[in-house]
Amino acid sequence: MTQRSGLALAVLSLLTEEPMHPYRVQQLVRERGKDDVVNVGQRSQLYKTIDRLARDGLIVEHTTERETARPERTLYAVTDAGRETAEEWTREMLAVPRPEFPEFVVGLAHLPQLTPADAAAAVEIRLDALRRRLAGARASHEAVAGLLPRVVLVELEYTIAMLEAETTWVAALVDDVRAGRLTWSREELLRLAAARGGPAPHDHP
Repeated sequence: MTQRSGLALAVLSLLTEEPMHPYRVQQLVRERGKDDVVNVGQRSQLYKTIDRLARDGLIVEHTTERETARPERTLYAVTDAGRETAEEWTREMLAVPRPEFPEFVVGLAHLPQLTPADAAAAVEIRLDALRRRLAGARASHEAVAGLLPRVVLVELEYTIAMLEAETTWVAALVDDVRAGRLTWSREELLRLAAARGGPAPHDHP
């Protein structure tokens, strides 16, 4: 069974429109703004995904084309099994939550590795980046909201909603640390751990 991934689904989805070569797949993902949710930055990963889909019979070589001064390119087409798989993956991705282990949450779980001041400084950098991303996402949505059907913009709506929520939460976290409402010291955590007979949270052996 083919391993499910966002990139694999993007390939299958685009090939349901028409046969195309890998570079065109990458180009369309970027042109349509889907590179915010699907990583097509590494061409090698795209080709590995296409090879895997072809191996498993979800896509097939359709034809080849050659443009002036360019090497020959293979166009791929989706199979009936590929269409069914794309539908199944889409349904599962929408319906079934999966653990994703984002790095920011890992960082939060290890806050005691830093002093409160260091942690606040690091999170403030993230807050600035979140605000820039949010402004960019809002601008992108405003630019196309009246031109494109909403169904092709729902992931951008979701991105904006998640960025709004994270920005609000992160700003509150910074405020709490800066105001001393949230504070800690490794020494105190070690003493607490020793008192209860266990290791300190995230302390190294």
